This record gives sequence, C-alpha cells and structure tokens, in this order.
Amino acid sequence: MFSAALPLLFLLLIHGGAHSVSSESEGGRKTTLGPHCTTNPPTLDPASGAGHVGKLAGFNTYFSGSLQSKLAVLLASDVYGYETPNLRKIADKVAAAGFYAVVPDFFYGEPFNPNRTDRPKDAWLKDHSPEKGFKDAKQMVRALKSKGVSKIGAAGFCWGAKAVIELTKIADVQAAVILHPSFVTADDIKGVKVPLAILSGELDRAYPPELLKQFDEILKSNKVDRFVKMFPKCSHGWTLRYNASDPAAVSRANKAHQDLLKWFTKHLK
Repeated sequence: MFSAALPLLFLLLIHGGAHSVSSESEGGRKTTLGPHCTTNPPTLDPASGAGHVGKLAGFNTYFSGSLQSKLAVLLASDVYGYETPNLRKIADKVAAAGFYAVVPDFFYGEPFNPNRTDRPKDAWLKDHSPEKGFKDAKQMVRALKSKGVSKIGAAGFCWGAKAVIELTKIADVQAAVILHPSFVTADDIKGVKVPLAILSGELDRAYPPELLKQFDEILKSNKVDRFVKMFPKCSHGWTLRYNASDPAAVSRANKAHQDLLKWFTKHLK
C-alpha cells in the first residue's frame, strides 16, 4: 500500500523510472553518485554503538544482539559506511527488537570522504559499485545461514538499497526495507520476490511521489507484500544524516526506524 503523511498529487507516471544518479553501470553506461548521496557527512566513530566489531565472511562487521535469536537483519550502509554512529544506533534498535543485527564494512576501510580530492566520487564509486555491494551481501547472507540463522531481513540505505534490492530478486532474504534509496529503478522493483518496504522523503527529488506510486503499483501487480511510504518534510538521508539537536528531525527519523522494525517483526517472526 502507498502511505503518505500528507495529501499528495500524483502526476502522470514516468515509466522506466527516475534515477538518483545520472546513469546506471549496466550495459556499459557510467554510474555516478548524485549530490544528495554525499550531503551532510557524519562524523565517523569506530567505537560507537552498544555492540561490538568482529569479522564475518572476511568483512569487518558491527554486531548487535544475540545470534541465539536465529533471526538476523543485515544493514547495508550509505556511502559513509559502517562506522556511522546513527547507523549503529539503528542496528542497536534492531537488536533490542529481538534480531541479530549485522552491519558490514562493504567499503573495505574506505568509506566515501568528500574531503579527499585524490578520490573524487566517480573514482571512489568505480571501486565501490552497488553491484560489488550485492556480491558482498550475498557472501554475508551465506555466512549468516552457515551459523544457523533461520530467517534474514535486509535493510539498505541510499547506496545500500541497490544491494538489498538485488538480494530480493533472488529471494536470498525473507524481507527487505530500503530507505531513501539510490540506483533503484522501476525495472528493479519488477524483479522483487519478497516483502518489501520502501521509505522515502518528500523532498528527495530523485524519488518523487509519482515514482513511489509506480513502485507501489508494480509490487501490487506482482502480488508482493509491500509498504511504500513518503515522509513529509524529509530530504534524502533523513533516517541517518539527521541533526541530533533538532527534535523534529530526530522524531521523523525515529518514525522511519519504527516502520523498519514493524516490517521485520511482521515478516521474520
């Protein structure tokens, strides 16, 4: 179902989808990060969170919660990586809800750094493409299953949304959530095979209301359980890169986090 917190006028659907990047890497076309993907960079903190860092499938990974639950949630970060404190806070919320939360470092110690002039965004993305993220995510899923995990959910933020959507196409997870996605197209949504929640912001121009409505209709047509919601007054990245001193911003982010938890509780428990 498409859910919006305020009345929205849906325009004529743009078939084929809109992009949060200038183009895709498929078919030899160039992929690039949109400016919204890199705004409001967080202050990374490798010691943040209530959990701990260890190794899984060869990746440095932030873990929160107990593996004894047999229910895991993989969180794929935005371009700023697994040391983002707000991402680890979300993982801790996931753990508190009874899941084993895992946040891998899919960037091999090199999250995007806007201050590195020697590593502009296109050069960085060439080495850290969403397609590579998908391959790495498959390794993580296999590793979790080898540890006895019976059900796995996946949540992807911005960059991570594409990797998660690819997992849903091969039904490698039981449920998924994508939050302020990048790289995800209508054609991607057509391939989704597991329950999917899509959380987007009203002010995220790359994913306007008409495109969210199209995503919802595709999932409905394919008989995929779905929850598609547009949050008012929210820009791209609002669930992660919000101002912690702004109560309204914190409240909006928390509402999205609650929707994520409800979705995984519904489909994994």
